[in-house]
Amino acid sequence: MTPAATAIDTVAHAAITSDQAQPYRELGLKDDEYARIREILGRRPTDAELAMYSVMWSEHCSYKSSKVHLRYFGETTTDEMRRHMLAGIGENAGVVEIGDGWAVTFKVESHNHPSYVEPYQGAATGVGGIVRDIMAMGARPVAVADPLRFGPADAPDTARVLPGVVAGIGGYGNSLGLPNVGGEVVFDPSYLGNPLVNALCVGALRTEDLHLAFASGAGNKIVLFGARTGLDGIGGVSVLASETFDGDESGTGRKKLPSVQVGDPFTEKVLIECCLELFHAGLVVGIQDLGGAGLSCATSELASAGDGGMHVNLDAVPLRAANMSPAEILSSESQERMCAVVTPENVERFLAVCRRWDVLATVIGEVTEGDRLVIDWHGETVVDVPPRTVAHDGPVYRRPVQRDDAAQDALQADGPQRLPRPETPSELRAEILRMAASPNLCSRAWVTDQYDRYVRGNTASAQPADAGVVRVDEQTGRGIAVATDCNGRFTALDPYAGAQLALGEAYRNVATSGARPVAVTNCLNFGSPEDPHVMWQFAQAVRGLADGCAALGIPVTGGNVSFYNQTGDRPILPTPVVGVLGVLDDVARRIPPGFPRDGDAVLLLGATADELGGSEWAHVVHCHLGGRPPAVDLAAEQRLAAFVAQAPVTGAHDLSDGGLAQALVEACLVGGRGARVALPEALEPFVALFAESTARLLVTVAPADVDAVRAAAARQGVPATVLGTTGGSALEIGSLAPLPLDELRAAWEGTLPALFGA
Repeated sequence: MTPAATAIDTVAHAAITSDQAQPYRELGLKDDEYARIREILGRRPTDAELAMYSVMWSEHCSYKSSKVHLRYFGETTTDEMRRHMLAGIGENAGVVEIGDGWAVTFKVESHNHPSYVEPYQGAATGVGGIVRDIMAMGARPVAVADPLRFGPADAPDTARVLPGVVAGIGGYGNSLGLPNVGGEVVFDPSYLGNPLVNALCVGALRTEDLHLAFASGAGNKIVLFGARTGLDGIGGVSVLASETFDGDESGTGRKKLPSVQVGDPFTEKVLIECCLELFHAGLVVGIQDLGGAGLSCATSELASAGDGGMHVNLDAVPLRAANMSPAEILSSESQERMCAVVTPENVERFLAVCRRWDVLATVIGEVTEGDRLVIDWHGETVVDVPPRTVAHDGPVYRRPVQRDDAAQDALQADGPQRLPRPETPSELRAEILRMAASPNLCSRAWVTDQYDRYVRGNTASAQPADAGVVRVDEQTGRGIAVATDCNGRFTALDPYAGAQLALGEAYRNVATSGARPVAVTNCLNFGSPEDPHVMWQFAQAVRGLADGCAALGIPVTGGNVSFYNQTGDRPILPTPVVGVLGVLDDVARRIPPGFPRDGDAVLLLGATADELGGSEWAHVVHCHLGGRPPAVDLAAEQRLAAFVAQAPVTGAHDLSDGGLAQALVEACLVGGRGARVALPEALEPFVALFAESTARLLVTVAPADVDAVRAAAARQGVPATVLGTTGGSALEIGSLAPLPLDELRAAWEGTLPALFGA
């Protein structure tokens, strides 16, 4: 029997067939959740309603396991922290005012599981989805960044996943004409079988152009515009889809398409320009992108956030597949689609703008009086629900939160002190080369060279700089800096401190460019919320991040939670990726990365201690994870950032993974010149080189400014140690044999091409 011959499951039919069995468990709903839906509706849900509730009450859409913890962000955000925030948690993306009438919106989200199933399209549509979130705020997207994590670099499955993910990010982002200015590439065994593909986008807008997602004003029209709706990306409601049919999607037969969405960046590029013209013309009351959960999400969220109800006619939805059921139409995650609320008198102008951009646009419904979301199909009502129960009042779980004392205590007790350390100059030299060539520290050029980092001509800095820097205002040079960071090993050792260490590093990376950090976004990647220890990690990380932001005085403006990141019963390292946004008054005055000039003095800012728990050295050399992470000192991070913003430094590079040794290697290779340095005498050479103490920067200063810089640092409580001088064709460190730049470059640049192809 074909789908067309199947009886429509209408609201009226559902009311008289209360005992009809429904596949709610297959759709991910628990028994009590299904019972609650029946209680809300006073009957069983129709197939279409069941599809809507199942996707909107999923962990991905409802945040049902994390809501009770995420509230702490709001509780710790002060009025002063909110002073420049125009939109925050709960909107499509956070928005902050940056001066001169400009605002910036940014957000990071996950597309982890789709990217494992189909790496290219999973990653590509991750970029497309986050870009549309930024568009929905009324902004022009100006840059993207991608924090990525994979299994061991030499694992066969990493060879399958990584090239596809990188190609998908580059293929979609490059086609959109958006520079990719930052991110991370991290390898760890915990991500084998569950890579993390997080995508960040930044957009710019005039403050008066801010748009929000709500449906207001009875009689206003609902316009769906962009691509047609197809069978791709249905995912969870695939049990409601028809059996596999042979034939092309557009014909009378059809085929079941995979749950991973299929993207078209050229359609999205046109959609961006179309949206911007619609915003400029004042034709949009409210707007929502269609991402996860498709029309189910867009219609219910718009109606829930508005002041009335909504009526939608699914027959008006342009389709690219034959015989789609209402459940499939509502749950399809076909890409490059937006939904707008438009006043009746502006509908024709709205449609005319869409025609000019060759963007398909259709009126599919209207805002109504009352508080119901009613959806018709073929003249019958297939959905009649209170929209808030779908979009915002879903289940809220208080999952068991329990530290696994035995495992966590054993992990922390097994510190790195027992690990053999290199001692002689030759051993230390060999260790520097080994570390520089290791997968987590080597050059990312094989990845980033596949991204267009300078398209549109506004990129001032990109990889391998510590932060991406993009000009927003061509007249004044005002711009932004953005960086993302997280060390999952630190978070495994101490989730509270690990989240703050991620925040501190991203904050420091932004400050390294000379920018003033102003806002935070996050993507909280964790294992199963049904594991009490995972929920303990999550709760601790949220509190650590919120408390850290309060200490630094910068707000969390939004983010994403991704649970169930594990293979079998083995969760990933807890990975709360933190993105920090900073502001520069003029990007032309940014601080260059590395060692940009010969003859400058090299200074180490910050204090170094014997801190190697969770370090890259312990991981690379001994495959060891244990002990305590480096001590958190956010006050020191603040002092360091404030100091470097006004100091006459000629170049800067942060110290993090790999310690001082890796910072020296990268500064030399990025700047294209060597240096002659001496290690601080008070420290054991190994500790000086490889410890990963926080709140530290490597900076260069003109010789004439050294005394003044040291004096100013002392006044501001920033330790400053002169290490040496830039110049030459080798890195010379104390009594170690010189490390020629050619030898360093061969080690640093050779790893990824050898693994994944030149």
